Amino acid sequence: MDVYEAVMSRRAVRGFTDRPVPREVLTRVLSAAAWAPSGSNLQPWHAYLLTGAPLAALKKRAGERLAAGDPWDEPEYEMYPPTLKSPYHERRSDFGKQRYGALGISREDVEARQRAASENWNCFGAPAALFCYVDRDLGRPQWSDLGMYLQTVMLLLRAEGLHSCAQMAWAKFHGTVAEILSPPDELILFCGMSIGFEDVTVSHPRTGRAPLDETVGFVEV
Repeated sequence: MDVYEAVMSRRAVRGFTDRPVPREVLTRVLSAAAWAPSGSNLQPWHAYLLTGAPLAALKKRAGERLAAGDPWDEPEYEMYPPTLKSPYHERRSDFGKQRYGALGISREDVEARQRAASENWNCFGAPAALFCYVDRDLGRPQWSDLGMYLQTVMLLLRAEGLHSCAQMAWAKFHGTVAEILSPPDELILFCGMSIGFEDVTVSHPRTGRAPLDETVGFVEV
């Protein structure tokens, strides 16, 4: 699979089979992803890869919290501005319509939307999950390095025939994740990432992208 194919076929898959992902594949992907770019080579990512019993325990604890109606953990960073201006508000709204519309869930059906969202904390059935942390003393440029690292991981997973779904939703349960991983106090959980083989029986509509002229300006002689 070439780079263009990996980029164009990558999408947030929200349905995985329980087929295990070989340890050697995950090791190969994460070893190569270490070459992702970062400012002054700080390599600010701290990643944990869960499979087997530890991941099952995390899913169980998260599920129990959901069933009990526990509130989300105190946020350690702001995921989105309180008010999204145009065109970002429209793009987010369109995503929600497409995501829940594909599931046959109306905007007014809050309960069904919450049930669908709760699958985040089951990793959509995936047998492997990566949790990416960053040192709380680092700044915005280092957080952008996390994005480049995570994108590199996702593209390498595609090269291995795997799919993924990056999930900031796990930051809402960062305390529960910490119970399993025991990360150092100086780390903040940025996101989780579900990893596995796609369940092709589940519909995965791909979210569209803005026209090139909305996001790119060519400045030429």
